[in-house]
Amino acid sequence: MSAPATPLPGALAGLAPLLDHYGYLAVALLVLLDNCGIPVPGQTILILASVYAGSGHLDFAAVLVIAFAAATLGNSLGYLIGSTGGRAFVHRWGRYVLLTPARMERADGFFAKHGGKVVAVARFVDGLRQTNGIIAGTTEMPWRRFAVFNVIGAALWTGAWGTFGYVAGANIGAVYRTAIRYQLWFAIGLGILVAALLVRQVVRYRRRRREDDAGDDANDG
Repeated sequence: MSAPATPLPGALAGLAPLLDHYGYLAVALLVLLDNCGIPVPGQTILILASVYAGSGHLDFAAVLVIAFAAATLGNSLGYLIGSTGGRAFVHRWGRYVLLTPARMERADGFFAKHGGKVVAVARFVDGLRQTNGIIAGTTEMPWRRFAVFNVIGAALWTGAWGTFGYVAGANIGAVYRTAIRYQLWFAIGLGILVAALLVRQVVRYRRRRREDDAGDDANDG
């Protein structure tokens, strides 16, 4: 007899109908699209579905298998797009997935040396998760090599985020209460970080302006 499902606390309860009706389908669709070049919240839905599984509402093994298959297939589709469309695809459509011709040129040499390692860990980096398959195909990375590292990367990604979500879901009440308790401090810390980054940018901008003005004065002299 399976353990009773734990109700989701607070605002998370609003996700229950969506995940009840479309949990597995949402994981399959969003993870696949996220891994083949379309910037959708695939990683987010994997974590949420795992949280939901941890609280007893979905089957965790099914979530992992579906996410793994979708991630592997999505990246393979990206490779197919890159290998068949090549540079023409990058120049025509690359900007829509943050893959500009300039970035593609920088990626060529790097992928030639480290393509396997990139494919294995790329899913943990937003931007690379969506484009690494396309880049691998465009740079003509051998299919067999790509396929091996694609499977490794999909297993690592789904295993890591799925386990994180599942553990959080099994303790969802305590996790949610802790998050609510410290959300103000988190917001303050985030605000300080953003302010520091803005100040840094302003200082750097003013420094460049002074250097440019000094250079103009020297040229005039």
